[in-house]
Amino acid sequence: MKKFEDLGFSKVDLDREKRTGYPEVIYGEGKTADQIKKIMETLIETHGKAMVTRLSKEKAEVLLAVYPDADYHDVSRILLYGLPRDKYGGDVMVVAAGTSDLPVAEEAAITADWMGCKVNRLYDVGVAGIDRLLAYREDITKASVLIVVAGMEGALPSVIGGMVQRPVIAVPTSVGYGAHLQGLTPLLAMLTSCASGMSVVNIDNGFGAAYQAALILKLANEGVANETALS
Repeated sequence: MKKFEDLGFSKVDLDREKRTGYPEVIYGEGKTADQIKKIMETLIETHGKAMVTRLSKEKAEVLLAVYPDADYHDVSRILLYGLPRDKYGGDVMVVAAGTSDLPVAEEAAITADWMGCKVNRLYDVGVAGIDRLLAYREDITKASVLIVVAGMEGALPSVIGGMVQRPVIAVPTSVGYGAHLQGLTPLLAMLTSCASGMSVVNIDNGFGAAYQAALILKLANEGVANETALS
């Protein structure tokens, strides 16, 4: 099989699923609807599925006319065609500090689900009202992997990181005022957290957080399968 398909404006990576476990995902911003359509055609022909992130509603309408079986999620701005090949044991909990963080949180949730993870959501539980978070402490501690999304000062991942013995993936968002600096303040706060077991992705990168969470569950499930085969 060819490693990539040269479309002139794009060299579509056909071998990525074999190398990394998941096919190439299309980043929708900066591409025309026609370019996205042609990349989707190539990916669907090879993998039977395709995912487009950061896709405007206007471009989505064009693509849905071509692929009526696709699903467009307005909040996350993700378009999906096809279903995940695998379903992993365990679960990913996506936690958002505030309602304004939902576009990034939903990007993470929709991505993780499409990659084969069971996803639970816990939204609007920021540290300004800590009782809201503590009311769900049992659910939080039972999650296999946590993606924690927060803007403003970015404190929520550190709080959750001190509550659980699970991987915590922190996602800073560009939601906040003035000295929040479009997400730089929560990014630096998360990078300098004293909570162990926490990793950090880039500002507003819900997709990257979900990808990492899916790889963690994929590896854990492969380990269980290997242990079963050896026993």
